[in-house]
Amino acid sequence: MADVTADVEVAGFDVSWVAETGSTNADLLLAAQRGAPANLVLAADYQSQGKGRRGRSWQAAAGSGLLFSVLIRPQLSVESAGLVTTALAFSAAVSCEQMTGVRSLLKWPNDLVVQDRKLAGVLAESVVVGGRLEAVIVGMGLNVRSGSIPVEIATSAVDLEGICNSVVDRKELLAAILVRFAFWMGQVEESTGQAALVDAVRQHSATLGRQVLVELGDGTVLQGLAQDLDHQGALLLADGTRIVEGDVVHLRKA
Repeated sequence: MADVTADVEVAGFDVSWVAETGSTNADLLLAAQRGAPANLVLAADYQSQGKGRRGRSWQAAAGSGLLFSVLIRPQLSVESAGLVTTALAFSAAVSCEQMTGVRSLLKWPNDLVVQDRKLAGVLAESVVVGGRLEAVIVGMGLNVRSGSIPVEIATSAVDLEGICNSVVDRKELLAAILVRFAFWMGQVEESTGQAALVDAVRQHSATLGRQVLVELGDGTVLQGLAQDLDHQGALLLADGTRIVEGDVVHLRKA
């Protein structure tokens, strides 16, 4: 990990910003395993080993995206750990809209999209010891400006500045996201707060009401109408199938 180049001050968080690292998620996962305290945040201008879901590589030009991870130690069950991803994604969507006027929706389980083109992705990794959720490292890669989108997905992604036609301060955006994330994490540790988050996400969902293909981790592919989210953020299809994790492709409006 390179030397710290800038810090962002947000109450309740210990935030560091570095010029370059392999992966902010990997760095904080190692820190968590070594007993680091909660609310550490690591942001980087460049990640040489950035990754998305299922270990997919993600490369972006230095300084073009908002790349960061957060280490938290939530009072949640292992089954509810997915709400951490939901909380960060929703916090980012609201923050982007308030700062730039760009409205993004949440594509289940972990993307922000604008007109079905990817603006950001979230990746969470859990530390479970003896069946207990000890920590969650949740990271985000948000396309801020030109150069943040890998060439191979250029036609299916967008960047924030390209939509709002103005310069976006990445540090200010990170601070705004963290403030909202802290609020929602405080909420989801209570059952009523979990319901409030899921209800808010329903109103920001790009997936609900759509016909979808879902590829599960074992390669099984399901198709159906995405009807609802349950109290833990799992996707419910119209035929009653409950999906906790999977890759979703939107087919058409129902």
